Amino acid sequence: MHGGADIIFGGFMWLFWLLVIAAIIVVIMSAINSSSGNNNRDEDSPLEILKKRYALGEIDEEEYTRLRKQIEN
Repeated sequence: MHGGADIIFGGFMWLFWLLVIAAIIVVIMSAINSSSGNNNRDEDSPLEILKKRYALGEIDEEEYTRLRKQIEN
């Protein structure tokens, strides 16, 4: 006879595998989020966004100056 140890540890083996699978999912989701986060930076300030729009030619110098003054005040 194996005793009570097999019943106790065998009964919790599913919990071990559940934790392993959960850890794998967390690692995969973290990798996906970090790779897509590089393309879309949420930490850009309004002034940085304005500078990029001006550099891309989306707005002219007059609008850039007007908007920059609004942001800085």
